[in-house]
Amino acid sequence: MAQSLADLNQNSVVANMLREYAEILRQQGAETFRAAAYDRAADVVERLDRPLGEVFAAGGREALMALPAIGRSIGAALAEMLTTGRWSQLERLRGTLKPEERFRTIPGVGPALAKHIAGDLHVDTLESLEAAAHDGRLAGIKGIGERRAQMIRSALNERLGRPRLRRFRQSQERPSVGLLLDMDGE
Repeated sequence: MAQSLADLNQNSVVANMLREYAEILRQQGAETFRAAAYDRAADVVERLDRPLGEVFAAGGREALMALPAIGRSIGAALAEMLTTGRWSQLERLRGTLKPEERFRTIPGVGPALAKHIAGDLHVDTLESLEAAAHDGRLAGIKGIGERRAQMIRSALNERLGRPRLRRFRQSQERPSVGLLLDMDGE
């Protein structure tokens, strides 16, 4: 099945973004293997026999990570590019994305909330927003209830390529006394 020009262009655009990211990493003196990983991923995307969007639509981020040279973080970057048309990590390296704009890429965060998050929490990266979401500071922002905070945490986990963490509640799934004694004995 022949690819349309738009499909070929999509793969080419994504590959070019990966290569640009690799080049900026090299210019900033990052480890050589990191830049090389993005170059290898760009080669894979460019040589695909079908549109990258089809791969993503068929199997999500897992299907992207099943491609050669695509790991968890590059898979998350590809998913972001395919869903938003942008790559905030590249824009941050370019210096073209304000924190408010970056936060607005997260579902459930509009312009006013993004401004409060950046201004009130003094965070400017998705990673620092993730920390605030997990340590409780995000919940202190007006307009953030528990449901919205959970939604933002989930979106950040997905975007940043974090596996879902299983959290134990105090009232549930306590380890047995025997297990605790065995662990203490070790």
